[in-house]
Amino acid sequence: MKKLVPKPFTFEAGERAVLLLHGFTGNSADNRMLARFLEKKGYTCHAPQYKGHGVPPEELVHTGPDDWWEDVMEGYNFLKNRGHKSIAAVGLSLGGVFSLKLGYTVPIKGIVPMCAPMYIKSEEVMYKGILEYAREYKKHEGKSPEQIEQEMIEFAKTPMNTLKALQNLIADVRNNVDMIYSPTFVVQARHDHMINTDSANIIYNEVESDLKKIKWYEESGHVITLDKERDQLHEDVYEFLEQLDW
Repeated sequence: MKKLVPKPFTFEAGERAVLLLHGFTGNSADNRMLARFLEKKGYTCHAPQYKGHGVPPEELVHTGPDDWWEDVMEGYNFLKNRGHKSIAAVGLSLGGVFSLKLGYTVPIKGIVPMCAPMYIKSEEVMYKGILEYAREYKKHEGKSPEQIEQEMIEFAKTPMNTLKALQNLIADVRNNVDMIYSPTFVVQARHDHMINTDSANIIYNEVESDLKKIKWYEESGHVITLDKERDQLHEDVYEFLEQLDW
């Protein structure tokens, strides 16, 4: 079975624009339903796809946060160059970290970090996550168990410099959260086993915006955009965007 490679997408609607950012080992499709919902409400949505994502895991480990930040800024400038003066950033997990970084780097109308980590996981835990991702990816490609095992042995030998760089990025953004003055809506799933959920409180408490809110989704896990409360999430994000001074 040939695996479809996720791609960046743009849904043109109104003047107000939303940049949708996916997570580490995720892809643009994680935000597609939310984008379709916002498009119907008159928002133009653009979702970049980071380098090394949505492709074989061997390519992921040869990219890092600097590459992905470049993709985020390209996405932001893509909207700017299309005449969108007002842009909000909505990001899942690592995308949420990037949405916060945008908040103190460029003019941004509003920020929605969803299940965004502010705590550093040990490299060992992150490494296990990458191995799991690699194994799942190979299963989706339809490879035999024997072939997968063989490829995993090789993959495990690859240096994972990405992980250290990822930890540094999260630490850096956490140190700068109090430089954010844009309106912020912190979204956190209660059953998020991928990150330390206290991250949400850190973001909420430290952003300096006058307009900030936090909401816990009691039935959802880490990839909240695809989970059972996604319809409610869509409504809440839309409601927040409508409050902004466009």
